[in-house]
Amino acid sequence: MYFETGELSMLQLHYYPGTAAMTPHILLEEIGVPFELVLVDRMADAHKAPDYLKLNPNGLIPVLTDGDFVLYETAAICLHLCDGFPAAGLAPTLGTAERAHFYKWLIWLTNTLQAALILYFYPERCVADGNAAAAAEVKAQAQRKIGGLLDQLDDELARHGGPWLLGESYTALDPFAMMLCRWTRGFSSAPARDRTQLGPYLQRVLARPAVQRVFTAERLAQPWV
Repeated sequence: MYFETGELSMLQLHYYPGTAAMTPHILLEEIGVPFELVLVDRMADAHKAPDYLKLNPNGLIPVLTDGDFVLYETAAICLHLCDGFPAAGLAPTLGTAERAHFYKWLIWLTNTLQAALILYFYPERCVADGNAAAAAEVKAQAQRKIGGLLDQLDDELARHGGPWLLGESYTALDPFAMMLCRWTRGFSSAPARDRTQLGPYLQRVLARPAVQRVFTAERLAQPWV
């Protein structure tokens, strides 16, 4: 591995604009390490192509590669980058209470909030083919759950009063939370940006130069959140 040998090969992030690849993309920009973006064209089903399935048999984006090293799952990629480049300060010190809470929120983001968002966007995956009424109910239930989870994030920011999810320190959690909150921007009611704490918080994340570079590189249109 590059952080074990001290030899840095070219990292490649296999991505599609606006997907879960956004958080690793932002972390790579924050770290400042050389990397290459490799577009996986979802519109052409490139994520289901045999060559891509060799990288990620689940057919999901993103994938991080470094020579022969291949890693998928967004949260795993984030942890790998935090540990590989500790000088970037994107995670608290190992063995501390802060690090434990970092793990807690990272897993909550990917396993609770993101999972609910997937149900919202792809409700048909949970019902019999053609059952539009059931899919609509799954979507409605998912949106209600997402609303409660966004309230939980809002309450956490209010509780500690700091600018970032863990308080005073910006970490990999913040672009992850922003990415998922961004996915609610098209909600007909109560998107993340409308909440008292989350609205200003999202603007703070968006103001970071690394984040702005990613939105520019991915050619994402306004509104960003």
